[in-house]
Amino acid sequence: MAAGLLASPAAAASGSNQAGAAAATPRPAVSVSQTKASPSNSDECPTRVTFSSRIKVKAYGGKTKVVYRFLRGNGTKSAVKSFTLTGKGVKTVTVKESSTFKGGDLKGWEAVQVLAPRKVTSAKGYFRISCGDDWDGGKEVVNTGSVGARIWVDEGNCEATLIGRISSSSSRWVRYQWVVNGRVIDRDAVRVDGSRKVYHVIRPRESLRGWAALQIIDPVESSSNRAYFKIWCGDSSPKVSASVDAPANYEGTCPVTRSFTGTISASYGRGHVKYRWVRDGVPGSWESVYFGGHGYQSRSVSDSWSASASGTSRRSIEIYGGPSSGTVQGKVTCKVPTPDSKAWIQEGTSAKQVAAGCPAGSVTGTGSVYATGPIKVTVTWSLNGTVVKSEELDFASEGTKSSTFTGASDGLKAGTVRFGIVGGGSTTVNYDAVCAQANDKSADKTGA
Repeated sequence: MAAGLLASPAAAASGSNQAGAAAATPRPAVSVSQTKASPSNSDECPTRVTFSSRIKVKAYGGKTKVVYRFLRGNGTKSAVKSFTLTGKGVKTVTVKESSTFKGGDLKGWEAVQVLAPRKVTSAKGYFRISCGDDWDGGKEVVNTGSVGARIWVDEGNCEATLIGRISSSSSRWVRYQWVVNGRVIDRDAVRVDGSRKVYHVIRPRESLRGWAALQIIDPVESSSNRAYFKIWCGDSSPKVSASVDAPANYEGTCPVTRSFTGTISASYGRGHVKYRWVRDGVPGSWESVYFGGHGYQSRSVSDSWSASASGTSRRSIEIYGGPSSGTVQGKVTCKVPTPDSKAWIQEGTSAKQVAAGCPAGSVTGTGSVYATGPIKVTVTWSLNGTVVKSEELDFASEGTKSSTFTGASDGLKAGTVRFGIVGGGSTTVNYDAVCAQANDKSADKTGA
């Protein structure tokens, strides 16, 4: 209980002093009990809350006028009120004020302040209204004037939903903004009549932690509590994988070159990926491929197997610091060709490079083989020293069969194409650079 001074007049020591004290009217003493809110906590809407307090006055006769008002937690005050007491002695009067809350979630307080005959203020009476839907009871409402906001977070799978509630004492438009880790990420405006929820979803590409707040911009500036979150996205690094395909089983003349093809894939990202071939259980040297785009990407790689006798060979790919592909097997069965039949490369083998989006190019080769009789031969195409195609030509009788290939190339450079028969002859032809002229012009401009 808060009380004013309860001093009484001192007794006079002399006759003249006694006469003066008797003539003066002592000032009444005042005390005020703690203000009570009823109900103090409600989850129903509308809710009428009554605030009450007892004012105790020690009067000394005549008429005593008591002046008071209610103080509110949002900074406002009630009108000044009063009542009059007559006579002397201790008298107690209960004063009340009621307010109706139509909706929303808020908390506050009220107190009684006596202004006369002495100034004294009661202890605060606190209340909480939580009649909005999905009230979780754990977030503080921050009010400035008659508009307030609060926030909480619903964390999910690599995302978080920011849930805010804006409350207003009257129907109005409210402008607000979302702040995450001190940075404004979104702004909007809604019409609020009592209470309204607003949402914002955070979907980071990687794990994120920090805090979020809902800030009121207009009609008054205020901010909700800070809601802390931790979004877990698991391993956000790109996923790299590899696979290998074996060449078809071969039966024919030897030696022969067979090619294993591999595919290296990345879920997303930009940069080099190191890998190496594992040949019959023996790891080779590290190589790399470059990924420079967005989203899922893949690159093709190859590894040659030169067989001079019948047998098998196994291949797999190992990713540096990552997974390995499965192991596949290729098989070669060597056969001696019919001695009476012969085959050789005819004249006229050609190769031509065309532009394929400079500096990229594409090389096409054409060649033919003549056989004197029934025979099976394997022909290969090599582009700048690398075997890019191998195929079998089966002659049932004397005649000519053609073979072609197409491969990607560097359009800025000239090169060579070799067409050969495995175990037989070969021929080499040259091709020109198709992007060299554009490259020279670019160099001239740079020099200028």
